Amino acid sequence: MIESWRWFGPLDAVTLPEIAQTGASGIVTALHDIAYGEVWPQEAIAERRAMIEAAGFTWVVVESLPIHERIKRGEGDLAPLFDNYRQSMRNLAAEGVTTICYNFMPLLDWTRTDLKAPLPRGGSCLRFEAYKMAAFEIHMLGRSAAEADYPPEVRAKAAAWYQAAEEATREALLHAIMSGLPGAYDRYDIAGLRRALTLYDGIGRAELRANYKRFLQEIIPLAEELGMRFCVHPDDPPRDILGLPRIVSSAEDIAWIMAAVDSPANGLTLCAGSLGANPANDVPAIARQFADRIWFAHLRNVRKEADGSFEEAAHLEGDTDMVALIAALLQAEAGRAEIPMRPDHGHDLLADIGRATHPGYPLIGRMRGLAELRGVAAALRAQRG
Repeated sequence: MIESWRWFGPLDAVTLPEIAQTGASGIVTALHDIAYGEVWPQEAIAERRAMIEAAGFTWVVVESLPIHERIKRGEGDLAPLFDNYRQSMRNLAAEGVTTICYNFMPLLDWTRTDLKAPLPRGGSCLRFEAYKMAAFEIHMLGRSAAEADYPPEVRAKAAAWYQAAEEATREALLHAIMSGLPGAYDRYDIAGLRRALTLYDGIGRAELRANYKRFLQEIIPLAEELGMRFCVHPDDPPRDILGLPRIVSSAEDIAWIMAAVDSPANGLTLCAGSLGANPANDVPAIARQFADRIWFAHLRNVRKEADGSFEEAAHLEGDTDMVALIAALLQAEAGRAEIPMRPDHGHDLLADIGRATHPGYPLIGRMRGLAELRGVAAALRAQRG
């Protein structure tokens, strides 16, 4: 596997010289300053690539080339948006960047309720707390159907939390939920989020799938022509959020996507943490099932709880058998190009505590994860001989 690192560009608190000390050779990044739906100019892509290469790296994956919300909703004349998206693809391919990670999550990207959940031995991690999400949906957002999405014991804890929470605590929860949007995207206040949600009225699982299939039909033929690989990122968390359907949450969902446009260019980002947050998912088995369509991997681990809560575990300490998963990925890349992988969502540890890094993307916690993953991969390769 190609050891890679997510870098948010020149404004990232973690610098390329620091990343070089981790041993990673690939960079995963995007032009986060360009608005959704706009063309990525080839000149801007070339400038970013030159910056990466001057630091001794290769730009191995775009994460992400975002999909405009109107495409997800199937709203209005989409031809200009698809034309812009395809032009960005051409510009990326012209600069030799041919693997694109993207997601089809409506409105929000990854969702957490706590950005600094304390760890037993110090440091902090990202956490999704079911009762806090219920408090947000039921009491802060006032979504009428939300009560049906949570069991009585979670609703009771949500009500108690909301009644005890001060305004600053509630604002911190809103901030955490909005923090999964990593670039120059909209952040919503409560009123704005309510308005944004109304745009998805009438869009259920079937409608979202139909809009996704159209996206694939519009994009994958050009990807084949350009020699590009698209790899969808699973939903995070793998469950409906805010009443919005999630359609990339299970092996069944992935099978539907791969069949919707049956092409090697239509592939998967194997995100161990996103898939691992669904108790029904066997992540190593999913890796084996879709081995020929995995073009990118996010390796992280989560520890799940019975009420639907989960938190980011150390890379080798969560519920997913990371050794079995890495073995499956090494087998998947046998006889073909190496799969770029990056350590995902590390803990805030040591000198990173208090440093203004992107939530979930500290230097030391991810370096610890990369070292652990590297050791597992080396041991497995030695075992195979």
